[in-house]
Amino acid sequence: MEETFQSGKGLAGLDEHQVRRFTSWSRWVTLVMLAHAFLAVVRADEHARHSAPDGLIPLTCNEIQRLFTTLVVRPVHGAAHRLGWSDWRRRHQARAQASHYRRQAANQT
Repeated sequence: MEETFQSGKGLAGLDEHQVRRFTSWSRWVTLVMLAHAFLAVVRADEHARHSAPDGLIPLTCNEIQRLFTTLVVRPVHGAAHRLGWSDWRRRHQARAQASHYRRQAANQT
């Protein structure tokens, strides 16, 4: 539960509202919960339909949020640039994750 709450704070802006009235707070929390549910459903759907390409980690909620923001909300660069950047980032994360697991396995023996 705590992990989901932390994820909601970081990804959807749960902690970015200044509470003045219950009505505004309840609307904000509802909107944040919908945004977080959207990210979770897109992630689950992506994992069910496609496996991660070799050398990339699967799409995470954080990466989906970044792609959604950069492609839909604030398109500064073209879609090809952003998708290429996402592939580079996920490839880098996959290498870092593999290195971390190798180091952990070496330390355990």
